[in-house]
Amino acid sequence: MEFLTNIILLSLIAFVLQYWWQSGEYKGRALKLAAQYCQRNDLQLLDQSMVIKGYWPRRNERAVWVIRRTYDFEFTSTGQQRYRGKLTLMGYQFDKIELEAYQLPE
Repeated sequence: MEFLTNIILLSLIAFVLQYWWQSGEYKGRALKLAAQYCQRNDLQLLDQSMVIKGYWPRRNERAVWVIRRTYDFEFTSTGQQRYRGKLTLMGYQFDKIELEAYQLPE
């Protein structure tokens, strides 16, 4: 019985470590995608940070179950005011980006 308990415990620890490792990869990808989007649209990504707001199992366009992750970030268009953005990944693939209405630079 003790052997089975040890196997279950080690499996649980391995699962948690794998999840933690992969979360960093997904967050890094989201940060890179947001930075590229901001650069293409003459915006500045602030604080170089992404905050995960949620994750849910969903089916992608090929009807395969993946984890949908949503991240929040902040950006500026003029350097004076902060705005919020939201980036969504479906699995490891970019899904969409949404931005608050922001002031265009003069």
